[in-house]
Formats: sequence, structure tokens, C-alpha cells
Amino acid sequence: MPEINTNRRTLRIPAALAVLLLFTAVINANAATDTIRVMAYNVLYYGNGCQEPNEHHHSYLSTILKYANADLISLEKVSSIKLTPDDEHGVAPYGFADSILKYAFDKAYPGRYAYCTITNEAKANNSSILFYDKRKLGFANIVATYVNGTDYNTYKLYSKNDGGDTSFLYVTCNHTKSGDDFDDVRALQATGALNSIKHHFTELGNHLFLGDFNARSSEEDFYQLLVAGNDASFRFCDPPFYPDHKLTYPCNWDHDPLFATYFTTSTRETAGVPNNCGSAGGAKNWYDHIFMSRPLTEEQNDIRYIAGSYRTLGNDGQRFKVSITNANMHSNNSAPPEVINAIYRMSNKYPVMAELVIDKTKRGKKVERVCDKVIEKQEVTILEVTDKQVRILFPAELVGQELFIECKDAAGQTVISKKFILDDTYFGLRHKLAAGRYTINFRGRHNMITTTSINID
Repeated sequence: MPEINTNRRTLRIPAALAVLLLFTAVINANAATDTIRVMAYNVLYYGNGCQEPNEHHHSYLSTILKYANADLISLEKVSSIKLTPDDEHGVAPYGFADSILKYAFDKAYPGRYAYCTITNEAKANNSSILFYDKRKLGFANIVATYVNGTDYNTYKLYSKNDGGDTSFLYVTCNHTKSGDDFDDVRALQATGALNSIKHHFTELGNHLFLGDFNARSSEEDFYQLLVAGNDASFRFCDPPFYPDHKLTYPCNWDHDPLFATYFTTSTRETAGVPNNCGSAGGAKNWYDHIFMSRPLTEEQNDIRYIAGSYRTLGNDGQRFKVSITNANMHSNNSAPPEVINAIYRMSNKYPVMAELVIDKTKRGKKVERVCDKVIEKQEVTILEVTDKQVRILFPAELVGQELFIECKDAAGQTVISKKFILDDTYFGLRHKLAAGRYTINFRGRHNMITTTSINID
């Protein structure tokens, strides 16, 4: 019979009661925490039909979701969705997010998920959508939006199961410019997104910065900015390095099989198979990450990272330059066959996952600033319109960049098309335009910077 020592005497507790007390303690411990499984997934223009009909991809995604059982899912590179029936910038149909919810998420787990507000301030052809398990989390608002090529939204979510002492989780979704020659553009985009975060927070709280960063190594400027920036209160961690200590800096993972376990590009081996959309060549690079703030990784706050939980779903570490389905050398047993096939068909990218724990016995630190301005853009300003010239002011960050200007008349016909290297913030666009209203699109190497209109009298 178990015994409990006290200063006065020894108490003998019946075995059945001891078991009951132990069981109750376990239940109470579990009730004090809530696990949040996080997934980030580049879904390769899901919604524009470049791969297969959308109904096929709903089914593939449903299979993946059923297996992953995630509570917070960031889908990046979704085809931008029409925000109104006549939205000329949206690519996927109006209401497509509800179709994803109904035919993918609800098919996997009926009634469990909702999604955060969708934006497309960049007027881009792709965007990110953040889905969440509404049993565990609620969506409060978008704290900040940085616009540069696509929208970098910072979402604020809260725990529903913390007894009133609300735990907040902030999530910034990311998809930077891909390509070996665009590291400067990635640096510009990530720097702008981080600066936007700094404007809205006194320091990082429970914050995830996740998605497809397209980095070739840990030495890219934006990567160093995130993990080793001058302001220590705004540094993020990449879990395999810290706190898991599975890797050490510096790292060049580009086409290096030593890092095959972390590769997220590509699930496909041969160009044109299974379709012509997206890259092939097998797994050869690590583009997708889930960066975490220090409060999440140092286990001192109300939400913490579960050490060792970061992983690449469907990657068994044997996929170097072969597809996720290739069984010539190694059969991929890291997930059931139907999940492996669904990842192969869904996208040329692997999803990445990590797990968090919400400790309901603790309260998080308040880190938000009172800030009125929510949307921050790489603004282009029309200073003056004359009968011979349009004077334009560009942001200083774009000096030295290649820009493309396209001017269309009211009928949608292109009347001016010009490509140039911006050498000053001020630029004069000479023209011989008839009287009327015109739309001007400004596009950088990364994507649309802004669209504006002018009137020629």
C-alpha cells in the first residue's frame, strides 16, 4: 500500500484511491495545456487550374489534412481569390476560400475549421490564407499588413480554452520571390515585413513567421536579419538550429544531400509530370520554414514550442533529387501511400509542421503598440500630371531596381510600356496622351508595386 510521509505520522492510502489520485492529477495536468499543431504549405496556385481541376485538389488537400491533424494551417501561393464578384485582380473564383473549407477541410474534419480575413492589397496573382481550428483558437484581427509583391499579413489569434486569461498567438504568413537571382528582392520583402512588425509591437511575443522564404542558405541577408538582427527583441529562431540543436550555422543547404531531411522542394522529379505547373528535379532545397520568436522557444511564456516537433511532412530523408513517390532506391514509408500520393499531386512543395503548447496556468506579456496605420506599402506617388509628363515619386528602397511601367487607356489598351533601372526617387514619364483617364501599373522584379490612375485634361 502506498505511503505518504508527514512530519507527524505515516498515512496509508488504499491502492484504489492512490490510482484515482494519480489519474486525477494526469487529467488536471492535461487540462492545463492545449497542443496546437502548425502547418505551412505552399500549394502552387491552388485555384487557377494550372495543375488539375480544383475538385481534385480539394480531395488531395483533404487527405493531407486528415493525416496531419493540424490546428493552424497557412496555405501560401493560393491563387488570389476574387474578393468581390467583379474583382479584376482575383484569379480564383469569388468564394473559393469557402470551397476549400467545404470540400477539403470539412471533408477531413467536419465543422472544425474557419479562416482569417483574406486580403489582396498587392493586387497579386497569389496570396496566403490562414485556417484555424475554431474549437481551440479564435481570430481577433489583422494587426499589420505589409504589401510588396504580395500581402504579408500578421494575424492575431487567441486561445479559447484558457479560462479567461487570454493567450495570444501572432502569425505572419510569407511567400517571398523565388529564383536564384532574386535574393535582393527577398531581402527587400522580408525586411519590409519585419519593419512592419516592429511598428506594431514593442517586442516579439508569441509570434510565428512562416511560409515559403525561398532561401538558398542561412547566409542570405533576410535570413540573417530574422535570426541575428541588431535588435535582439525582434529575432526569430529556426527550430532545427535552435532550440533543437540538430543543425549549426552557417549552413548552405542548396543541393546538399546532408540536409535532405529538411528539403521542401520539389516533390516531383520529371518536368511535366504530373503536370507542367511548378518545378521538378526532386528534393534539393529547403525553402519553407516556421520561424519562431524567442518567447516561444525559451519556454518562459504561456505558449511554447515542443522541442523536436519540427518536421517536413512526407519527407523520409531519402528524397535527394528524386520524387516523393520514387521507390527505386527507397520506398517512402514516412506516411501512408494515399498521403504520399496526395502530397505529390497537390503541389511541388512539401508541407512543414511544428507543435506548440498553450499553458493555461500562465499569462503572456502584452506586446502590441497602439497603432492606427495597419497597411504599409511600397507606395508610388504621382506628384504632377502635365500635358507632356507625369512626375512620379518612388520609395527610396526601390532605387537601383529594375521597374516596368504600363499605362492603359479607359478601354484597357496599352498606350505606354517602359522598362528601366530606377536611379533616383524622382522619375519623369514623358508622354503624348490624349485627354482622358488612364491606369498606370508599376511592377518591380518581384511583382506589382502599385496601381494608380491619372487624368489628362
